[in-house]
Amino acid sequence: MPDVQLVLRSTRVITPEGTRAASIAVSGGTIAAVLPYDAEVPAGARLEDFGDDVVLPGLVDTHVHVNDPGRTEWEGFWTATRAAAAGGITTLLDMPLNSLPPTTTVEHLRVKQDVARTKAHIDVGFWGGALPDNVKDLRPLFDAGVFGFKCFLSPSGVDEFPELNQDQLATSLAEIAGFGGLMIVHAEDPHHLAAAPQKSGAKYADFLASRPRDAENTAVQNLIDQARRLNARVHVLHLSSSDALPLIAAAKAEGVKITVESCPHFLTLTAGEVPDGATEFKCCPPIREASNQDALWEGLADGTIDCIVSDHSPSTADLKTGDFASAWGGISSLQLGLPAIWTEARRRGHGLDDVVRWMSAAPARLAGLARKGAIEAGRDADFAVLAPDETFTVDPAGLQHRNRVTAYAGRTLYGVVKSTWLRGERIHDGGELAEPSGLLLGRND
Repeated sequence: MPDVQLVLRSTRVITPEGTRAASIAVSGGTIAAVLPYDAEVPAGARLEDFGDDVVLPGLVDTHVHVNDPGRTEWEGFWTATRAAAAGGITTLLDMPLNSLPPTTTVEHLRVKQDVARTKAHIDVGFWGGALPDNVKDLRPLFDAGVFGFKCFLSPSGVDEFPELNQDQLATSLAEIAGFGGLMIVHAEDPHHLAAAPQKSGAKYADFLASRPRDAENTAVQNLIDQARRLNARVHVLHLSSSDALPLIAAAKAEGVKITVESCPHFLTLTAGEVPDGATEFKCCPPIREASNQDALWEGLADGTIDCIVSDHSPSTADLKTGDFASAWGGISSLQLGLPAIWTEARRRGHGLDDVVRWMSAAPARLAGLARKGAIEAGRDADFAVLAPDETFTVDPAGLQHRNRVTAYAGRTLYGVVKSTWLRGERIHDGGELAEPSGLLLGRND
């Protein structure tokens, strides 16, 4: 075993083989070995003993809108990565839109990397964007290290990132499939959205009616058809409609290369609890009914849904007006995803092993991050230390997000993140954060 500088010990370490008492030997920022709990500490190594707190692999969040540069008043790499570290996340992938410029050319990617380089408290990678007019830029972006390409099938909410129609989707998918890339898709059908009743005002029920399940279901079916025809690899973002689960399950069984994510807000919040005017709950697609949520959890349990990621999409408080039609649609949850999901998962009989699979191993696999997502030899020494039976009540003033607007305010959650470690260095400890030490990741890192 190479020179070991650090040993982390706990009675509960979550490994790919299950949860067990173990000591984790760390050398040069990498996990050198997972040893028996009472293994002798190598000479010269520092021991960190966490007792009965759980050591889990650092979470991987592949769906974060950092909005930097260009809309840094909404968020930014400094604040977003601090919030992530406080929530046990050690790697995030930044979405290509809501920043100015969007990540749709190599030049724009370099601008974003230059901004992020000195501000990242955790490791950061980047998605590229697929627009109607940038097919020629997709392969250069792929070669420059983006992890895949995001597109919208309905309006994105920002003019500089237009949606693809079905012909444009086919053209971009064919290009991306040609070099083995991944397309990640905001799947809502614009025709169903246009046909839905549109009412302004404070009533959540009116907003929910404006984003019907059929919009998701149709878009998912069309995406499956295109992926099958072109032998393309696709990923459904932020699945909200449980009605689409049978379509996805059948496509997977057939061999279509499709994966799917859902988000903490769909899995822990319900339409019935959204107060009128409370647009901190607004997102697209929307938070739906309790019965829909139950079916999403069943989809997680049977593997139809692959992973859980935040879709952290913040804005300034003034954009969260009391009118659901005009308010910015996005939920701020980067710091709270782990406790929110753990609170609901334990209520439904799931264990932390399941949460780690959904929030660390599966997102790492989706992005091809071979050094992330598990506590085993050869992986990066990225960890979150969790007190799973401790509770806290969400106080927006205690959040690291730039704009402390959250749908989780006042909720009591299980799971306190005691510390977070990046490549063997403690970057978050009881609310205190170290200076930025995150790396910028490319697809082949």
